[in-house]
Amino acid sequence: MAKTMASEFEVHVVVPNTQTRLQDGVHIHSFEANTTQRRIRMRQTVDLVLREALRVNAAIYQLHDPELLRLVKPLQATGAKVIFDAHEDVPKQIMDKYWIPWLFRKLISLVYALYEKRISRRLDGIISVTPSICARFEKANPKVVLIQNFPLPDEFPAPDWSLKKANHFCYIGGLYASRGIKEVVLAMKEVDGHLHLAGSFDDPILQAELEASSAWKKVTFYGQVGRTQIQEIVQKSTVGIVTLHPTPSYKEAYPIKMFEYMAAGCAVLASDFPLYKSLLQEETCGRFVDPEDVQEIAQSLNDFISNPTQTLAMGQAARKRFETKYSWQQEALKLRQFYLDLHA
Repeated sequence: MAKTMASEFEVHVVVPNTQTRLQDGVHIHSFEANTTQRRIRMRQTVDLVLREALRVNAAIYQLHDPELLRLVKPLQATGAKVIFDAHEDVPKQIMDKYWIPWLFRKLISLVYALYEKRISRRLDGIISVTPSICARFEKANPKVVLIQNFPLPDEFPAPDWSLKKANHFCYIGGLYASRGIKEVVLAMKEVDGHLHLAGSFDDPILQAELEASSAWKKVTFYGQVGRTQIQEIVQKSTVGIVTLHPTPSYKEAYPIKMFEYMAAGCAVLASDFPLYKSLLQEETCGRFVDPEDVQEIAQSLNDFISNPTQTLAMGQAARKRFETKYSWQQEALKLRQFYLDLHA
């Protein structure tokens, strides 16, 4: 987002624990902060963000995290416009947080929803990534625009179809129980294939359990990887896996990795959510499974292997759908106009 807007605007990004620099036309401002402990991050780190943001003296401030919403008033006091980029449906997401005791989740979710609604009325604009989240914010503020987080075409050149291996699959992203990683790994016991796994486990116990499984010998685990290595992984995979569990927040979210798989020419194995089926044109670009059914996942992976011509055709259809509908190019045009309208 910052990189593509830098050709038309002076863009500054405030972010902790990196290096202050000018990169790809974007001014990056770094500061040291403790971001691992939630209480410290929500208090001290937010104060540091405000300090750095005021130094930029911007005409428009765009906030990307819910804890930053308390900065709306002090930033607007400078005469600037302030917008919120809502990546997730936070009230629903709170209901999925395993580290919050179940008895308190509903209350915290309700309190946050009321707080978010009150702050939203003050905002000069709101960006979000799905129609359902946009509709929720429009109840408090009419200045909402849908900017979908699709991949950059430059990062996904046309695939070399000859490099794809018929029985190679990939799963890239957060390795959480709620994202279906356990079922995917265990399904590999019944599959004559190989799983490329990239990301970070949030639960060391789950990681140890999967590494002790007999299925792990069919897994190459890369850990956290950069953009270049992601390209290498998806290039040799025929199928990308996005089997998130049916939680309220996941069922209505657009998973970024689904579109990256499509951009890389991978067929997709996805959860059987109505939203996912609409995005993938039913069976044209992939298959759908109950994400909590290990046997069904295994059967679908074996079906991909047994029908290599059909699987490759699904990947080619997915790539075409990315080129015509799910590319960042058209979203960038909408974002540019949104900024121009704000600054008019």
